[in-house]
Amino acid sequence: QVQLVESGGGLVQAGGSLRLSCAASGTIFSINALGWSPQAPGKQRELVAAVTSGGSTNYADSVKGRFTISRDNAKNTVYLQMNSLKPEDTAVYYCNAERVVTTRRGVYDYWGQGTQVTVSS
Repeated sequence: QVQLVESGGGLVQAGGSLRLSCAASGTIFSINALGWSPQAPGKQRELVAAVTSGGSTNYADSVKGRFTISRDNAKNTVYLQMNSLKPEDTAVYYCNAERVVTTRRGVYDYWGQGTQVTVSS
């Protein structure tokens, strides 16, 4: 079993910052990519930032220059530093782990339960 637990969400004023964390635990051998996907009410979940095991990163245009994703492979943890937050960033932010190889050599994708980020104007 593999679990992803997010933390760090909250309420912040526009222009402020938050740092999200997501720790993966369980029968993990390796994780290919980790990412963050916010989902606002009435909208689809959208991947906005991802980082591979080698450290390569990708960002959606909507967050480039404002969000920074990083990971600690030893801790199986991914972070999302969010700066210059805007009201339109308000969403539940889900962490996902792509192509997780378990100790039994199964390969699966996993999602966390999400953490609420609210940006007030």
